[in-house]
Amino acid sequence: MTIRIGIAGYGNLGKGVECAIRHNPDMELAAVFTRRSPDSLKILTEGVKVYAYEEIVSKKDFIDVLILCGGSATDLPVQTPELVRHFNVVDSFDTHAKIPEHFAAVDAAAKQGKKVGIISVGWDPGMFSLNRLYAGAVLPGGHDYTFWGRGVSQGHSDAIRRIKGVKDARQYTIPVDEALKAVREGKNPELTVREKHTRECFVVAKEGADLERIREEIVTMPDYFSDYDTTVHFISEEELMRDHKGIPHGGFVIRTGSTGWEDNHSHVIEYSLKLDSNPEFTASVLISYARAAYRLNQEGQSGGKTVFDIAPAYLSSLTGEELRRHLL
Repeated sequence: MTIRIGIAGYGNLGKGVECAIRHNPDMELAAVFTRRSPDSLKILTEGVKVYAYEEIVSKKDFIDVLILCGGSATDLPVQTPELVRHFNVVDSFDTHAKIPEHFAAVDAAAKQGKKVGIISVGWDPGMFSLNRLYAGAVLPGGHDYTFWGRGVSQGHSDAIRRIKGVKDARQYTIPVDEALKAVREGKNPELTVREKHTRECFVVAKEGADLERIREEIVTMPDYFSDYDTTVHFISEEELMRDHKGIPHGGFVIRTGSTGWEDNHSHVIEYSLKLDSNPEFTASVLISYARAAYRLNQEGQSGGKTVFDIAPAYLSSLTGEELRRHLL
C-alpha cells in the first residue's frame, strides 16, 4: 500500500521532503500546507494541491503521515503536539536542551489521538544520536566527541541576519584540526567548545551600516559566538550568491574506549557525514521515519517516539526476508 505523505511548511526542508518522496516508490505526496497564499506556491509534483495551513485538519483522512517542516524555535513546540492528535507526524525538532519537554507534550497528545509522533529526526539529533548510543553501548566507560562542519549553520546565519544593518549572511562551523586529530589518535582530550570548533561568518552589510559595530555584535553574541574564535568577513551580495549559495554541512561522531582486563587495547569508532545539502539530507531521514510511523500505527501503537525507539527494519522499504538475505 502506498503511504500518503503530507508536508506542513514549504521552505528548504519541505522542498527536500518533496524530492525525497520521489526516491521512495512506496510513498506519494498527498498535499502541501502553507502559511503563505496557496496560489503563490509552485511545487514540483504535478497534480498535488497546496492548501492553506488552516485547512490542515480537514484533510486528515487523506494523509497517512504528516511531516512537519517548521522551525524548532516557535513552530514545532506548538504544531507537533497540536497536530499529532489528528495525524501520525514526524518532526525535526533540534533544540537539544528542550527535547525532554517537547517529547512529553507530544507523547501525551499522541496517546490521546491514538497516533504516532516521532520527534527530533534528522542527522543531529537523529543519525548522530543513534551512533552515540550504539558506540556507547559497545564501549562503555569511553568518551564521546561530536564535531560539526565544515558546514553552514542555518540557525547561526539567521542570528546574524537579525542584527541591525545586516542584509544577508552565511556562517560556517569548522572543526579544529588539532582537536579532531587528537581524538582520532585516542588521546581522550578534555576539550572546551572553543577548542573544538571555530566560526567563520560572511556578511553582506546594508549601505552605510557601521561594520565595526556589526562585527562586535557578532563575536560577542551569547549562545552563538561569544564562546568561539569567530572570524567575520564583509563581502558583496554578488560574492555571497556566487561563493556561498549552497547549504552544505556534515560532521563526525567519535567514540573512544578500551577493552581487556587491564584496558590494554584501545578502540576508536567513527561515523561521519559530508552533505552537499543539509535540508535535503535531513528530509531523506524524515521520510524513512515517516515509513516507521505509518507501520507502527498500523500495528496499533501510539504515543511519542524518538530514533532510539524505532527498530531499524521499520525504516526500510525492504521486507524482513530481503533485509536478512542482502544486508545482514
